[in-house]
Amino acid sequence: MSVVKKSAVRIASVAAAAAAAVGLFSTGAANADTFVPLPGAELHHTLPNGLGVTARIAHESALINPSMGSTPLHRNAWVSASAQVEVHGEHNGTKITPGYVVGCQVDISGGGANGGADATTNGDTVTGKLSTGGNLTLGPGQATSFLLLDIEKPDVYGNEGHTFATKFTGPSGSVTWSDSTIALNGCGGYAQARAFVRVEVATDNGTSEFRVWGQPFSLG
Repeated sequence: MSVVKKSAVRIASVAAAAAAAVGLFSTGAANADTFVPLPGAELHHTLPNGLGVTARIAHESALINPSMGSTPLHRNAWVSASAQVEVHGEHNGTKITPGYVVGCQVDISGGGANGGADATTNGDTVTGKLSTGGNLTLGPGQATSFLLLDIEKPDVYGNEGHTFATKFTGPSGSVTWSDSTIALNGCGGYAQARAFVRVEVATDNGTSEFRVWGQPFSLG
């Protein structure tokens, strides 16, 4: 049985409703937590074989603490959203991989970032040094990405492996996360984050991959 290590992430077939208010949740103005509702995103993608796929980021929000460590070098955010994918026809399995790009004094509106080094794939299983944590250290001009799911799954030889995606074979699937942490250290200037969802669709003609991107938001 697969085990999800991040308790803040749950796999669901129906997305949870999100709050739609803006407010401050801290008694101290200097350490005020700011709730930011985000618009999410939706993409209608057509595969080379004509199969239509709809992917969206729904019910997205972030709770921002601009100076968790009492200095400008420390920021925390707690992020929530739902990744939802619909495949409009026959397929052999579709994977959903949610994550975030985080940048320090760098433009991430194009989505470019390092997705993790020294990782290898074998079917549904990923092993190696791909970081799945939201505890990041970045300097000016740097950006990186991390994945939300980390599910233990044996590889083809029975050794411990990990997969960072959930897979479905029906018409739709989703992943919902609530209050997942982005902790950023070392960035003395402005910082941003941006949600993404990678979608891989397998058909008789091969496997196609695309991404849907959320709106960048400030970490303070």
